[in-house]
Amino acid sequence: QVTLVESGGGLLQPGGSLRLSCKFSGFRLDGTVIAWFRQAPGYQREGVSCIGLSSGNSGVTPWAQGRFAISRDNAENTVHLQMDHLRPGDAGVYYCAATTNKPWAWPHTRQCTSRQEYETWGQGTQVAFSS
Repeated sequence: QVTLVESGGGLLQPGGSLRLSCKFSGFRLDGTVIAWFRQAPGYQREGVSCIGLSSGNSGVTPWAQGRFAISRDNAENTVHLQMDHLRPGDAGVYYCAATTNKPWAWPHTRQCTSRQEYETWGQGTQVAFSS
């Protein structure tokens, strides 16, 4: 059985930082790619960043470059999303998702942050801003 469990969301002020975690279980490292998506109220779920568990190759959506960084710790079965200089527009539910049997360089493609490519999803973690 494969599972993904997100954690690390919270309430913060503009300009703050947050590190989200995605604990994965049951996946082979080879060929598995894990990505972060976010969904604001009334908007479609959009891709943020992705990473190959074995290769470490990663991709990031252009709007997230410079503020968001993805990393993985295979010893802890965890993928992190470090988010800095957060803005109210970054509020929403953040999900991690996994897809398997992907080639080594796949995280460098645009498909890597496309939600249609992912089969397994976590339950999400909320990021919100205090007024």
